Amino acid sequence: MTALHVESARKRFGDREALAGVDLEVAEGEFLMLLGPNGAGKTTLVRAVTGRVRLDAGRVCVFGRDLGPRDTREGLGLVPQEIALYGDLTPRENLRAFGRFLGLDEARIRTRTEELLGWINLADRADEPARGFSGGMKRRLNIACGVIHAPKLVLLDEPTVGVDPQSRERIYDMLDELRADGTAIVMTTHQLEEIESRCDRIAIIDEGRRVAAGTLGDLLAEAGLRDREVTFSLARPLAEAPAEFRVEEGGRRLVARCERVVEALPVLSSELDRLGAEVTDLAVRAPGLHDLFLELTGKELRE
Repeated sequence: MTALHVESARKRFGDREALAGVDLEVAEGEFLMLLGPNGAGKTTLVRAVTGRVRLDAGRVCVFGRDLGPRDTREGLGLVPQEIALYGDLTPRENLRAFGRFLGLDEARIRTRTEELLGWINLADRADEPARGFSGGMKRRLNIACGVIHAPKLVLLDEPTVGVDPQSRERIYDMLDELRADGTAIVMTTHQLEEIESRCDRIAIIDEGRRVAAGTLGDLLAEAGLRDREVTFSLARPLAEAPAEFRVEEGGRRLVARCERVVEALPVLSSELDRLGAEVTDLAVRAPGLHDLFLELTGKELRE
């Protein structure tokens, strides 16, 4: 069954069209990364799915059930970018409070609270006020509060913002465990390099429209981004760089693009040898999510 189906979603705020007919589909157990520059419509779309925004037109369907703004969303979990915790309460108390908010009975709350304290590695800090926790600890607890009711579809808005690399890795591991249990995940993030190898598919929204959706490999191929970048670092700049290279760092780096690196590399190296270049380093980079985003939107992700 499809976990989330959004069809022709439209929403206008005054003169601004936040959503201009967005379509989106997420399968059970799928990890979808939702990308877009600031103001693209991501937040409005998430709010429409969670019932916080009433669409002007279109449908939101969760596990086969059409949902309006006032319909209950038992199978849906939300983890907002803002830390949604009570600082004066302990992790155990926060989890119990959110369990009650989400309608769980006391027995289920007790069971899930103890499970989640272990899952987020906070069992030994379970009875300390959350206000004194690090950013990473608060983020993990924030996720746990959003999934205490064991939803099968979870929306996460920048769940790793402001945390250190070790904490981000633990959060990604937690998301992998959710997905392994069959939970569908929709996540927004600016950590492109870290997440591009973890998600199943990518959806890019710009100016209220979905401009692309698919696997990274398929989208790169569709966008014509097949070439690798080959970068030669030089001990000193050449008097004149060959035409096939892009010059960077005042001539100390020369960059060429090629589709078949194995065939092109000997030719490029020979040309530099002929010109007397002293190569100190060599790097080959395949196109990635950042390149794709720039190609499709013409913008940096944070614009």
